[in-house]
Amino acid sequence: MEEESTSAESNPSSSDRIKLNVGGKLFETTFSTLRSGGPDSLLFALSNRRSADPSPVFIDRDPEIFSVLLSLLRTSHLPSAARRFSKHELADEALFYGIDSHLRAAAAPPPFSGIDAALSASLRPASEGLPSSFVASPSGGVWIAHGGQISCYDPILTHAATVRTHLDEIDSICRVWPEIAAVGSKSDTGLHFYNFSGSRHVGSVHWTDPLDPRIFKASVNAITSSSNSVFASFDCPHRENCIIEVDKEKLLIANQFARQSGNQAKNMVPRKLTWIPATGVLVGSAVTGGAFGYSGYVRLWDPRSGDVVWETNEPGGSGRSSRFGDSFADVEADVEGLLLFKLCSKSGDLAMADMRFLKDDPWVYMKEKNPSLVSCGEVRNSVVHCYRGQVFVAREGALEVWSRAEQKENSEGNAEGFFRRNFVDKREDSERGVIKKIEGGGDRLFVSREDVEGIEVWESSHSAGAISVL
Repeated sequence: MEEESTSAESNPSSSDRIKLNVGGKLFETTFSTLRSGGPDSLLFALSNRRSADPSPVFIDRDPEIFSVLLSLLRTSHLPSAARRFSKHELADEALFYGIDSHLRAAAAPPPFSGIDAALSASLRPASEGLPSSFVASPSGGVWIAHGGQISCYDPILTHAATVRTHLDEIDSICRVWPEIAAVGSKSDTGLHFYNFSGSRHVGSVHWTDPLDPRIFKASVNAITSSSNSVFASFDCPHRENCIIEVDKEKLLIANQFARQSGNQAKNMVPRKLTWIPATGVLVGSAVTGGAFGYSGYVRLWDPRSGDVVWETNEPGGSGRSSRFGDSFADVEADVEGLLLFKLCSKSGDLAMADMRFLKDDPWVYMKEKNPSLVSCGEVRNSVVHCYRGQVFVAREGALEVWSRAEQKENSEGNAEGFFRRNFVDKREDSERGVIKKIEGGGDRLFVSREDVEGIEVWESSHSAGAISVL
């Protein structure tokens, strides 16, 4: 009988109550609430305390923040009282109690939809706040390069770390591993790898050729990565350029291909690289604009052989560019949808090509049904970015989204029903400055503008009644 009593006391039911003294303030809750923090949390460990012990458990922490976290465990939502505390304060306390995953889940924005997106925050690094490049993580965090530094923000947009590199300016950055970034600078040589966990430099790769004196001071223009490799486009002062493939495990050169030279637009170094896992090809593009308009190319390489599997050059290639002189101002690859998108420089039209059925003239041009949106006009500063089946287009400072609609193709081959165009921003948003880069990560869109400090964070706002606290 005594053994049964002892067993019941050491294993209280989920409805039993427990008292906690946090920083001098008394709280009373149930064991089930504490256990909802998970088996690895401090609060779960407290739930194993003998229920017959009448004295409250004392925890020497902030009682006001504990009240917020206790409400989080009860409802899986953050209460409005969370507004009184900074993200850093909430994150530190949640980490102490071992419920930081619960905080991240509650603080995460709703599923991202471009048509419902709105500016929610701005991230400004403490020093040298003008971002030169950035890369978003799949969890919704972002790494921002500013000057020669990289600042890391976690999924709840709390500053996690800053790494100072040996470079004066970082122009390209790629997330190679969860803690390792590959960076390059147009004003310095080589591709460099930095580890955030130890704030240290872990390796460098340089393009050299002892038999060719033209290959010297080679700098990086674009970086992307696959599961096993990092790809970087290098160019030299003598207009020699190529793509280097680096083994991610050894951080050594595994291959080099796409070697070209000359001053013509069709021989420019790739300014944008995208790896397509489904097909095992690398997409590269380069665009330049001048007094006589835009010119450039799009190429698909097979890295195993180094061969070009498809390419188009504008102007001079086949298709609409040769008919109308309307060459592209920007190009982007949709990795999941296996599509290519280009924005035409003179008409402002958006065109799409299926990477599975590429031919001499694969482009299908989007038709806008809304009469007030039909005329886009000449494009001077533009950015195209694909994310989660949506195409985001920046024209100067304005941001728009083309969302997938019901697929209908008319007799003329016009993709009239493929995508529907809408504005994302308001007029005052577009007046903040020219958009330079767009990146999607998690349920967020990150945007940088010319000569504007910080990175804008855009999130969906369709969840009426929700309280944004972070």
